[in-house]
Amino acid sequence: MPVKKKDTDRALSLLEEYCKKLRRPEEQLLKNAVKKVMGIFKSSLFQALLGC
Repeated sequence: MPVKKKDTDRALSLLEEYCKKLRRPEEQLLKNAVKKVMGIFKSSLFQALLGC
């Protein structure tokens, strides 16, 4: 099943909402990891691989 841009946009939106909820000090490593994934989804290389 191919990945579509709308799917990645939805995943990015969900990750952004989740990231906003991570506020406690012990959640900061997870928050940083989520931000890295978000950065990958936003990257031009990732978009090119999707064919967008």
